[in-house]
Amino acid sequence: YDMPAFKPVFLENFTSSYDAGYYAGLFKKDGLKGGHVIMLGKGNEKQAVLALETYPGGLQAGGGINPDNARQYLDSGASHVIVTSYLFEEKRFSFKRLEKLSSITGKNHLVLDFSCKKDGNKYFITADRWNTVTGQELTMEFLEKTGGFCDEFLIHAIDVEGKKQGIDEGLVAKLGEWTGNTVTYAGGVRSMDDIELIRTKGKGRIDFTVGSALDLFGGNLGYKELLRYK
Repeated sequence: YDMPAFKPVFLENFTSSYDAGYYAGLFKKDGLKGGHVIMLGKGNEKQAVLALETYPGGLQAGGGINPDNARQYLDSGASHVIVTSYLFEEKRFSFKRLEKLSSITGKNHLVLDFSCKKDGNKYFITADRWNTVTGQELTMEFLEKTGGFCDEFLIHAIDVEGKKQGIDEGLVAKLGEWTGNTVTYAGGVRSMDDIELIRTKGKGRIDFTVGSALDLFGGNLGYKELLRYK
């Protein structure tokens, strides 16, 4: 498989004056579990650990996770570790690597992040912070094969991620056909209407994340309004 050249463009939507511990404490107070602490690049480890230690068992950690460091973040308080890139070798998915990592973390503490780029009617998983489009298509069969090694799937729609211009309805509908492991969708949520779309298109089976659209992070979607939805 050879997708046309793709280079993600990363824009800084918001810079907080608070540290990661502040947000972890807020989520802990409000009983929100499963938030994602993602280390995008080097130098974020201390902040990640701060968040995990502030809310033990309430947050998931991702970003450069591999067999050498996965246990460290679980021991620091992460309920799960999130992994993508380690599982690919030269754009090919490695079940050998998945088995190794799952044996270290335990199935119940592993989330597989299959962030996808759309090509026609298909979705292909990306790695290396979305810079590499792999040859692995996201299919029900692939979820079935990998689901036995993990607790959850995290699926980003990278074509709409961070743009606050609406969700990828096609991907949500596709994920709505899955009846196995918990699936969390991420990408493009901008309003409560989008969240309702996820509920209907996903047949009530899909969890979701909200990032840059949230007023906590400079957006217009109210955190307190979202709490009422929970």
